[in-house]
Amino acid sequence: MGSTPPYLRIAAEIQERITSGELRAGDRVPSARQITKEWGVAIATATKVLAVLRHEGTVRVVPGVGTVVDTPQAAPQQQHGRETELTAATVVRAGMAIADAEGLAALSMRRVATELGVPTMSLYRHVGSKDRLVLLMADAAFGEAEFPDPPPTGWRARLEVLARLQWAMYHRHPWVVTAMWVSRPEPEPKLLAHTEWAARSFDDLGLDPDAVIYAHVSLYSYVRGVAVNLELEAVARRAGAPVEPWDIREPEFERLLAGGQFPTLANLNERNDFQFDIDKLFEFGLQRLLDGFAAFVEPRR
Repeated sequence: MGSTPPYLRIAAEIQERITSGELRAGDRVPSARQITKEWGVAIATATKVLAVLRHEGTVRVVPGVGTVVDTPQAAPQQQHGRETELTAATVVRAGMAIADAEGLAALSMRRVATELGVPTMSLYRHVGSKDRLVLLMADAAFGEAEFPDPPPTGWRARLEVLARLQWAMYHRHPWVVTAMWVSRPEPEPKLLAHTEWAARSFDDLGLDPDAVIYAHVSLYSYVRGVAVNLELEAVARRAGAPVEPWDIREPEFERLLAGGQFPTLANLNERNDFQFDIDKLFEFGLQRLLDGFAAFVEPRR
């Protein structure tokens, strides 16, 4: 294989189209399916191409439209035909592209080295270990958040911003839910930026330090807890199993409810044409959690 892995080479070619003005801000970039046809690569490779471009901030996903150019500026330089410069950032980007396309279970130091076309042992000089690499990948994912400046007024509005930024991150990188857990906090700068934002939300409210930290961790845990379903769906899709929407499974529920064992649920079902939406679930739970925070915070102001 060449010194530059195919997905990085293709990403560089698309970046060159953006740099040259062939693709401008708002233009659609080739979809994963178009990449497979134009470059003759597998769909997994095409997915990694788009993951790299998103991670570099070159493109963004617009619902109902597709992946479009985010800015008219050139993406980070990548020279055709030259070996990719091996840095910690390069290794992290390659690891994230693999995890985005195939899940964290597919990640290994050997796999990353193969994708980058370098000896496996050379990676350890830059990221130390696989565990360290996964942490750096998660830190980079959290680092994609763009906090508004100036921030919104009020603790509740600030926490809504934080929760929605994290929810959007899990949509892009569902594997992060398995990379982090609250009982082992990590002193990484991009992760700490989220803690800092949460802590500042409670400035001047007179809360004790324990309450501030537990409130932050409760919010983080809520978002991560709902996001576990995004990772489960991603795993199911990669395995080829159908992720069945509510309307497909509804006849099975109807048969169970008709038996009379669950009268309350049957009554609810008769009065409501429910269509499950995980984003609506996230918003509903977020507002109820913040209502609880308000009941705790407001009397102490």
